Amino acid sequence: QPEVSQGMLQAMWEFQTLISELVGLPIANLSLYDGSTAAAEALTCCVRVHNRKATQKDTVYVSELTPPDRLSVMQNYCQGAEIEIKMLRHLDDGSLDMSSVEAAAGSCGVYIEQPNPLGILDEGVTGIKEIIGQNTALIVAVQPISLGLVEAPGIYGADIVVGEGQPLGSPITAGGPIYGIFACSKPYLRLMPGRIVGRSIDVDGEVAYCLTLSTREQHIRRHRATSNICTNETLIALMGAMHMSLLGPEGLESLAIRNLAACTLAKQKLGEIGALKFPHDGSHHFNEFVVELPASTEHCLTYLDSVGVVGGFNLSTWYPERTNWLLVTCTDQTSAKEIEILAQHISDWVHSLEVAA
Repeated sequence: QPEVSQGMLQAMWEFQTLISELVGLPIANLSLYDGSTAAAEALTCCVRVHNRKATQKDTVYVSELTPPDRLSVMQNYCQGAEIEIKMLRHLDDGSLDMSSVEAAAGSCGVYIEQPNPLGILDEGVTGIKEIIGQNTALIVAVQPISLGLVEAPGIYGADIVVGEGQPLGSPITAGGPIYGIFACSKPYLRLMPGRIVGRSIDVDGEVAYCLTLSTREQHIRRHRATSNICTNETLIALMGAMHMSLLGPEGLESLAIRNLAACTLAKQKLGEIGALKFPHDGSHHFNEFVVELPASTEHCLTYLDSVGVVGGFNLSTWYPERTNWLLVTCTDQTSAKEIEILAQHISDWVHSLEVAA
């Protein structure tokens, strides 16, 4: 492979292998631009594979909780291909409405996120494939670190797994760098997007690595290609491969436990503030959860910002009707002291509201 060194090709092959093991599927590509393009590519891929047998042709179903920026990318990809996107409803507790899932049977694909955008680990996700059947693809978007504890989607029937690879060894630097994860089962191999490295034997009988199945790609098939993405985020994927290799299975489990522990502590500390409510208190969470505030989230975050605290994400940005919902995220970088500081300042903010009233 003259344009790529054997060392880099081997590293990318190892990356593919690690992602495959992580998500429980046999095939992974070299990465895509980000989690949103991976999700959008998954939708178009499942239509290419299933449209002939689908009873709801050119139709895919997407969780209604999907963040608007990701949904926008999906719509951009699907509108040109004349693919219709329909929504899967969620119940008040944040879990999927299974009657809505039943309506998706016969479509080309179903897209859900685990954990979902509200931070909920939805146990109902594991039964979706049984409902929609073999001729409808189950696409699951994951938080890769959560798979140190949560069952791999391939185990419960996912056909395609996508996600944002940033948590795997890529520091947050003003919003990047990032890359998208894409893995699938064998029926999708020849119609999946992106580059793939294969391992073979050269003329001397030595192990050799090469870019394989390139006839799917734009630089060869032009307008008949499976995708207009014929590159990948090599450097950042290499960082991800190094990160996963250094962690190993036990290290990944420890990292996931660290995230979960920080989230649990944060829920405990914020739960001691009487004025706060937890809309999904009966659900399981990995490292994110929703807090319902006694006043607007914007007002709370403005106060927290004035005292030098980044309090969380204003969910009205995604869901305009949720003006008092705050999404709190805790990772392995979140210390117990920082959680106590957040709880103390939110308590002070609540007290200031009571005084003003």
